[in-house]
Amino acid sequence: MSFSNSASFLCLLAFSLLARTVLGADPLFHFCSTPENFTANGPYEFNLNKLTGYLYYQTPPKGFGKGSIGQYPDQTYGLALCRGDASSSDCKTCVVDAGSEIRKRCPDNKAAIIWYDNCLFKYSNDGFFGQIDNTNKFYMWNVNSVSEPATFNAKTKELLTQLANKVRATPKLYATGEMVLGESTKLYGLVQCTRDLSSAVCKKCIDGIIGELPSCCDGKEGGRVVSGSCNFRYEIYPFVNA
Repeated sequence: MSFSNSASFLCLLAFSLLARTVLGADPLFHFCSTPENFTANGPYEFNLNKLTGYLYYQTPPKGFGKGSIGQYPDQTYGLALCRGDASSSDCKTCVVDAGSEIRKRCPDNKAAIIWYDNCLFKYSNDGFFGQIDNTNKFYMWNVNSVSEPATFNAKTKELLTQLANKVRATPKLYATGEMVLGESTKLYGLVQCTRDLSSAVCKKCIDGIIGELPSCCDGKEGGRVVSGSCNFRYEIYPFVNA
């Protein structure tokens, strides 16, 4: 896959699908989201440490957790989300890894976010619950291109739009589906939102990133648009039609 920060349209790296599988435990991306720093061993760091421990405990059973600790100006808000099909044990492992790793990468920042294949972990000194986060966003795409991009792009958009309509009725704000493209190929899709969003706002978020398909993954065999509030992924794979 290749990576891009959609804010700067900077292509960072290219990986094959095999490499992504091997490196699945590594973070996909992260942002230190604010230039504001906290004082080491001060009240903000105390609240952030407490919130991090709370999210470690709250998130794995249901795949999502959010909370806020402290009072202004040292109040911190945070959430963690696991992929909808992740087990509780995989969810816990991912959230613990994410919470630890983001503090290494953004050691003094008051706001930061990190994504793994199985989860995301986010915190900020500003209240963000219920709001679409379009600031923290990145793209990934398969380096291989399809033979008929216009037709494939239309099919990809069709599948993801179906899932956007489906996801708003699911408790986890998570939906998957597939579409047969030919005698030996299927298209797989996944959409998910953080559960601080309402179902209507979730759909709005996903509709928005679907609109970024041409910028992200035009004619590519697989791709993702990942924001701080929602994401989609798609990929094609072979199958035997019995």
